[in-house]
Amino acid sequence: MANITLEGSVIETVGDLPKVGSIAPDFKLVKKDLSEVKLSDYKGKTVILNIFPSLDTGTCAQSVRTFNKEAAQLDNTVVLCISADLPFAAGRFCVAEGIDNVETLSVFRDREFGKNYGVDFKTGPLIGLLARSVVVVDPDGKVKYTQLVSETVDEPDYKEALANI
Repeated sequence: MANITLEGSVIETVGDLPKVGSIAPDFKLVKKDLSEVKLSDYKGKTVILNIFPSLDTGTCAQSVRTFNKEAAQLDNTVVLCISADLPFAAGRFCVAEGIDNVETLSVFRDREFGKNYGVDFKTGPLIGLLARSVVVVDPDGKVKYTQLVSETVDEPDYKEALANI
């Protein structure tokens, strides 16, 4: 369990992010077109997991915009933007914002992702959503970098995440 804050108030997650060097837990999440995708589908590529509560917040939307811009410059790397948002909402956001270099994925069919990655909120007003974090997975499926953002309204450290691909 990790302690983070939401506008200064302490809240808890259900666990901890996977350890650097460990095999990243596989998952099955839902794409904008309602098809399913697994982490193992990206074997051989570096995968950046941009995990956040909801696209309907300014900070979450900005993280998707920033990673979308950066992803255009990356070789053999995919950015997966993961939240509890429904695929329809994510699709509308991407169209409205011109987002086409990242994939948005939803945990709405399978809530195990948040438990396996330790990012489900356990306490506070955001229970049912995912804590803002970044996980970089190398082409062999090993966790190379993690960041659980300590203050939920803050953006992740993009520079540090991108330095670890």
